[in-house]
Parts: sequence; C-alpha cells; structure tokens
Amino acid sequence: MKLERLISIIYKLLNHEVLSAGMLADEFQVSQRTIYRDIDVICAAGFPVIAYQGVKGGYSMMDGYKMDKSLLGSYDVNSLITVLRSLSTVFEDERAQGTIERLQTIGEDPHTHGLEIDLDTRRTDPEALHDLRTAILERKIVRFEYINTQNERTTRDIEPVQLHFKYGNWYVYGYCRTREDYREFRLSRIINLSLTENIFLERHIVSKQHGVSSLNAEWQDQVEDVVIRASTEALAEVMDQFHQMEKQFHADGSMTLRIPVYRPLQSRWLWAILLSFGSGVEVIEPVPLRGILKEKLQKTLQLYEEK
Repeated sequence: MKLERLISIIYKLLNHEVLSAGMLADEFQVSQRTIYRDIDVICAAGFPVIAYQGVKGGYSMMDGYKMDKSLLGSYDVNSLITVLRSLSTVFEDERAQGTIERLQTIGEDPHTHGLEIDLDTRRTDPEALHDLRTAILERKIVRFEYINTQNERTTRDIEPVQLHFKYGNWYVYGYCRTREDYREFRLSRIINLSLTENIFLERHIVSKQHGVSSLNAEWQDQVEDVVIRASTEALAEVMDQFHQMEKQFHADGSMTLRIPVYRPLQSRWLWAILLSFGSGVEVIEPVPLRGILKEKLQKTLQLYEEK
C-alpha cells in the first residue's frame, strides 16, 4: 500500500505545479507526518522534489523533469489518454483517472492531438452500465427483463463477462442461465436490472470470434441484396446508416445503394431503418420487402385516422 501511494504521489507531483502536504494527506487518507516521510523517501530515490514555503507552499517536481517516453515503446500516449478519459467519464473510474495522470507525464500537449472520443450513453441507463461493470469485476449474477427483436419480454439471469460498445450502442455479453448458453444483450432493451448476491465461480473465456462481424458459409446462403433509391432530401441520413455500401449517384442527385442483408424479409431492424427515412427512400428490391413496408405504413396510417 505504501509503495502504491509513493508511486501515485510521484505522478501527481509530475502533473501539478504545487501540491501541499495537507492536500496529499486528504487524498490518501493519511496524516501530514506520513506525507513528509513519503516525500523524504521519494527524494532519497533520486526524484528532484522542490519544497516551497509559505501559505501557498507545498511540493513540486523540478521544472522540465519528465519520465522517459520509451516506457511505452511505440504506443501513442495521447491516444491512450483520450480513450481512458472517455472511459473514466462513462464509468466514473478513479483508477482510469490515475492512469491518465501517469500517462500525461510522458505525453505531448493533449490540445494538439486532434482526437476525441464520445462513448454515447444517451440510449443507455448510466446506472446499468455501472452495475454491469461491478458485476463483471465482482463476478456477480445479474437479473433483468429483456425485450428481444420479436418484442418478447422475458426475465434473464446472466453471468456477465464483457461490456462492449459497437454500432453506437452498448452491449453486455455473458452466460445466460435462462437459455443455458452464451448471449449478447443490447443495454437499451434491458429494464429493471439488479445485482444479486450470488457469485458465479466459472471463469468464462470470451471467444476471439465474439463481436467480429463475419458471416459463415451457412449464413451466406441466406444473404440477399436490398436495393434502395434515396432522394436528394435523404442522402445524409442514408449515408449515416449505410456509408460503406455500394453506391451509385444519378444525374438528378439521387443515389442507389445495394445492401447485403441476412434474411431481409425477417429483419425487423432493417424495416425500422427504412421506414424512418419516410418518403426519402424507395425500396427497389426485393419486391416482397416492398409489400412488408407497405403493410406497416398502412397500419400506421390507421392509428391516425380520425374517429
């Protein structure tokens, strides 16, 4: 514990101009006398600590003293700081903040880095993120209600293994005791999440293939191209959703896209996206998909008919 405190004090002195003994004592929950002894040890180890007297006095490292950047080899230190800062904001992680302070001692000016990451949590309950992170670290079973793509509401008990952020959404991966298999759950569809006091003993291993977008040979046989035509009023929205798809621009400014989709006639997520474009997008192929969307629109219109 003492060694950990000494290392933390060194990095704090490297990142701040002057820190008083009182400030350090409060942060590490020790007496000022202990801080005085710690500073003596740090000085004896060869670190150039300077003591300042007076009301605003305290301790600081000698100007220009930096740790060797070769400690991280070829890593881009500022990129690591950016990622850690976004994580520490989402999870309020004090350990990540401590790592940031240590990395800042060997990084360049962060304002010249030109990189920022925003792990959007608007579609996710922040408390659910924190609870799941706790459950993963403490290996606690969690219980929640889940609404799947078929709009079925079920209660699940899972042994959480990993949180990950992809496609603009947070997901939790783990062993579902209800289904007796590994499952992935989108956090925006989770409600009434709670941590139980039950501990799971098995050490789960995340498959290397987990989270990788790949289609095996069996699935490839059921992939079909969905061809849509977007008007000039919907170009930006369509590009946001299907940026990497094959595109063809036309003389009138409209655009045709070809989107390979696994079983598009059963893909509710695709229907929702296409309908969200309103009159800005027309489905050309497959023809049965046009019929599905037409039926959805007719049912929607019935809701708004005057009674």
